[in-house]
Amino acid sequence: MNLDQLKADRGKREPRPLPIPDGELCERYEQVFTAAVNDVLREHGLLHQVLPSGIMPIKDDMKVCGIAFTVKGSPNLTLESEMEQRAKMLEEIGDGSVVVWDTSGDEESAQWGEVMTMASIRRGCKGAVVDGGVRDTNKVLELEFPVFCKYRTSNGMLGRFRMIDWQIPVMIGNVFIYPGDVVFGDIDGVIVVPRDIACDVLLKAEHIKENEEGIKQMVLDGLTPTEVVKKGGYF
Repeated sequence: MNLDQLKADRGKREPRPLPIPDGELCERYEQVFTAAVNDVLREHGLLHQVLPSGIMPIKDDMKVCGIAFTVKGSPNLTLESEMEQRAKMLEEIGDGSVVVWDTSGDEESAQWGEVMTMASIRRGCKGAVVDGGVRDTNKVLELEFPVFCKYRTSNGMLGRFRMIDWQIPVMIGNVFIYPGDVVFGDIDGVIVVPRDIACDVLLKAEHIKENEEGIKQMVLDGLTPTEVVKKGGYF
């Protein structure tokens, strides 16, 4: 049995430099919308890049794009060195990142809260995507920090859940997320763009946004749906 390719696919990857700075790339993504990005990824044959539909912003107008900083954890009762481990993870969060939590399907604990938000902001973090819970929701909202999650709960992690590792490949739903991938969330949920194609996807999504302005104008001008399609439009 030869597992070399599988090991390579699931191993840690050093994020490759992109043609434009990560910050500029993410700022431009935030000017488009996830549906346009999704349509481009479909052209690449990537049909499973959207995180489960239950992961939504804690406030509808939240929008964020950043570079994936991945965290893996699971339900766990042990307490030894848990806080020290959590602190070390927070100190490694990079500027311009979005923290992405793979919780192994946890449905009980809050992996994100007010103090973690404050510490992450100081590291230049732009947001958090949690396949789990958030607490201190009102305080997080006051900090205007974008958080996407499955649920809200007062349950903290300690004694219920702990991290396994961070900056490793993770999987949420059917989506693999690697450190360095582009994570983009808006009112329609969260989508993950593989780093290697992030610039190409952005350019095509920007074109879609521009093109749709023309399509909407055709509708406003009174063209029938059939006429719009004949002119190259779509619905």
